[in-house]
Amino acid sequence: MFGTNNTAPSERDVLDALKGVKDPEIGRDLVDLGMIKDIKVGAQAIALTVNLTTPACPLKAQIEREVRSALQSRLGTDREILITMGAEVRGKPIAERGDIPGIKNVIAVGSGKGGVGKSTMAAMIAYGLRSYGARVGLMDADVYGPSVPHLVGASGRPMARGERIEPIQSGGLSLMSMGFLLEPEKAVIMRGPMLHGIIQQFLHQVEWGPLDYLVIDLPPGTGDVPLSLSQALPLTGAVVVCTPQEVALLDATRAISMFRQLKVPVLGMIENMAFFDVVAYLRDRGGPGAQQVIPSRGYFDAPGDERVYLFGRGGARRKAEELGVPFLGEVPLNIVLRESGDEGKIEQALAAGSPARPYLLGVVEQLAAQISIQNIKTPRMPKLEVIG
Repeated sequence: MFGTNNTAPSERDVLDALKGVKDPEIGRDLVDLGMIKDIKVGAQAIALTVNLTTPACPLKAQIEREVRSALQSRLGTDREILITMGAEVRGKPIAERGDIPGIKNVIAVGSGKGGVGKSTMAAMIAYGLRSYGARVGLMDADVYGPSVPHLVGASGRPMARGERIEPIQSGGLSLMSMGFLLEPEKAVIMRGPMLHGIIQQFLHQVEWGPLDYLVIDLPPGTGDVPLSLSQALPLTGAVVVCTPQEVALLDATRAISMFRQLKVPVLGMIENMAFFDVVAYLRDRGGPGAQQVIPSRGYFDAPGDERVYLFGRGGARRKAEELGVPFLGEVPLNIVLRESGDEGKIEQALAAGSPARPYLLGVVEQLAAQISIQNIKTPRMPKLEVIG
């Protein structure tokens, strides 16, 4: 024990008591990671702050319990233990050439093919991180089919201030999209060099300000934009969105192969349209039971199951395991998610009571954890000494 009921423990005693308490996701000691802050020992209480590496930490409650348990068991004090759970998003250990000043993490969201809900997932990741208190930007790099302005219900022309461009603000996000620069329904016709110029402008001439995360919605496939993006700046990592069906998984595999060839870490896969909860849908709409309306026909996983697996089951999870990348979670087909996107109110899918909310926040938490892991495990460049 580091103290007694009659002897006040020192700050060093508190830190020593917490040695061995690890971040479950990162697997390293909280003290070594510098996550224990503002230790104050008083006559009646011991207070400290645990600064997590992301406000969207999925294991926040577990970390708090383990910190409290370690202090109670090792300090031998009857003082009250007051723990404040804070967060400070981290970026790469050292700046690299091409980094955007003030932006800690840049995450690309891609897919091997269109129609899998990639833009919707990119928007939900951005809003999800924002809902936890992070500072977030959303860049629509799907130049040929910019759908982010419609999904989030944003409009207007970005204003220029000197040589800098002010992003559009919506729902607490900083936004930039080709959709803000085009007339409605006008087609985008441009070749590779022009695309490269647009990406460079969006990244380096937009006044993004300080951001914890910049989420980038890529066009589907493995064309010019991902290549331009990877050349323009070092990405924290990429997320691949797909559906469970085999044809989508084939294209998702190609997308993962592309990111690996470009030396972009793959943070994980999201399985979108994983299933359709028929009973929940009919219940929400006030209709009869699902089994009275839709016969099984082999699509239900088991007799009486509420979920219909329209595109197969668990394909992305199996593929992620096969390819050695994290599985970030599944998001079901959901009417609320579709309607909110169509109405330009995609953020409402995260509202309390939304059936999509737990699935979306689960994905966001897992992604935030993978970003933290990636940043912690990224080795620092060795310091080279010049011998003369």
